Amino acid sequence: MLKIGVLGVGHLGKIHLGLLLQLPELFEVVGFYDADQINASQVETKFNVKSYDNIADLISAVDCLDIVTPTINHFLSASQALRNRKHIFIEKPLSETMEEAKILVQLANEADVVVQVGHVERFNPAFQAALPYLNQPMFIETHRLAQFNPRGTDVPVVLDLMIHDIDAILSVVKSNVKKIAASGVAIVSDSHDITNARIEFENGCVANLTASRISLKNMRKSRFFQKDAYVGIDFLNKTLEVVSMQDVHGEPDPFDLIMDLGEDKAKKKILIDKPELEPTNAILEELKSFAHAINNNLPAKVSIEDGFSAMDVAYKIIEKLNEKSGI
Repeated sequence: MLKIGVLGVGHLGKIHLGLLLQLPELFEVVGFYDADQINASQVETKFNVKSYDNIADLISAVDCLDIVTPTINHFLSASQALRNRKHIFIEKPLSETMEEAKILVQLANEADVVVQVGHVERFNPAFQAALPYLNQPMFIETHRLAQFNPRGTDVPVVLDLMIHDIDAILSVVKSNVKKIAASGVAIVSDSHDITNARIEFENGCVANLTASRISLKNMRKSRFFQKDAYVGIDFLNKTLEVVSMQDVHGEPDPFDLIMDLGEDKAKKKILIDKPELEPTNAILEELKSFAHAINNNLPAKVSIEDGFSAMDVAYKIIEKLNEKSGI
């Protein structure tokens, strides 16, 4: 059983703490640290888990850490843990700056420990179910829209929301990024609240991403288009739709949905599949995956290199936005 500590018990940290307590076969929750002493006292009482007075004491008492602090504190917490050779789970984005991210990657390699980055959508059951159907998509469109919430407006919407889709796309498209274009507007905060980005890959794939935190409704959908197939993922409602085409040989069934492409081409049968998905808690699944990687000496499912790559693309998008804004 892994002794684990939680750094940061704000909104998301409380969720992580509660879920870790649901996994007694994997984790012994030793305690947590939170800089807000009033909040720490309340959490200690509610969860019956020890509140530590400082990060150093918590680090020395555990095998691994779950870092759920604000992004601005990620580097300080993660670097301290890695220098003490502790496994870490760290929420996205990996750090506040690319320079910090580079140092964390170096420290992780030197420490030879498991580092998993909290790109939770990789564990969404709809995304997991879609993976067997995805085969070299050449056009991808994503919409991640959220109603306004002051929490998270300390960073651009690219780092707050779009980075989820960046990571998911990079995990599917096995090709280097060739070109990035972006536009966006800051409406209610000091950074961009709505952004559209176009990513072109060396293999010809193009991804068009839209993220907004000032929408009237929530939406988290991605659509993947590939040869003879369309795969639609609804991350919010955890549903999957796969539309594929097959050549028709012989006389089709009268109830089949047929597409006639002309005299010189074979007719196509359209198949629509909406598989039933087992409901799962994606955060719970990623914490299980973290334990599995440590216990079996395996790479993390979402590695620190994955977190770095997603950050790298995100910051290149932000650079394009700032160029247009004259920042």
